[in-house]
Amino acid sequence: MNLPKIPLADWIELLEEWMENNLSPFFDLVKLLIGGTVEGLNAALDFLPPIVAIVLFAAIAWYIGKWKMGVFTIIGLLVIENLGLWSQTMQTLSLVLAAAFISIVIGIPVGIMSARFNTLQRIVTPVLDFMQTMPAFVYLLPAITFFSLGVVPGVISSIIFAIPPTIRLTNLGIRQVPGELVEAADAFGSTPAQKLIKLQLPLAMPTIMAGVNQTIMLSLSMVVIASMVGAQGVGATVYRAVTQVKTGVGFEAGLAIVILAIILDRLTQQVIKRSKV
Repeated sequence: MNLPKIPLADWIELLEEWMENNLSPFFDLVKLLIGGTVEGLNAALDFLPPIVAIVLFAAIAWYIGKWKMGVFTIIGLLVIENLGLWSQTMQTLSLVLAAAFISIVIGIPVGIMSARFNTLQRIVTPVLDFMQTMPAFVYLLPAITFFSLGVVPGVISSIIFAIPPTIRLTNLGIRQVPGELVEAADAFGSTPAQKLIKLQLPLAMPTIMAGVNQTIMLSLSMVVIASMVGAQGVGATVYRAVTQVKTGVGFEAGLAIVILAIILDRLTQQVIKRSKV
């Protein structure tokens, strides 16, 4: 076929250039806020000596997930410390927590609005499909242009990749609230805010927390990709091991990521179980 090629690449680059020239103050503000959040979390996590932090994390895990979770947390974090990856793991945890927090702050309100307005849901759904299916490396290109190298483009790409589950499951959870209960709330004269806060959100909380769990796991899965644009942490250790063909170092760093993933996953799973009670 001799149809002319759609100049999509040129259009995207023109849009990128326009945004870079006209929205620089906004991008500088975003960079400052996200960079400050990650640095603040990392400073807080590094403030305590590793052994004290391990005991504190284990106590939290014990409280949320009972003694088995507490024991696993102690053993897992001691292994990370023994491998000499404590500082890198805390950097990774800071990146994951920042990306997950921002995703939740944005995702839950968007999910609530999508559940309330069908038109918005029809608009948001294909956008979420696009965000989840587009290769994550593509997100890094404009992120580097707007925010330069460092942790910020890694967090931005993690947010884009990880936010869809929170939006989707918040929307789903609120829509699954029985219509009879919603009608009863309306009959008693509840305002939309009262109906949302006192009825819909509590009943939808297990589903919403499942979305939060997936968002955290997806954020953690982006740490190696984020390291390619300058984000530090265990992902950077994995990336260096790959480029230098150091299998043992890569395995150690990968084990640290696995331990962190299991701890975060089990803790959020326990929170989901509690929200069902």
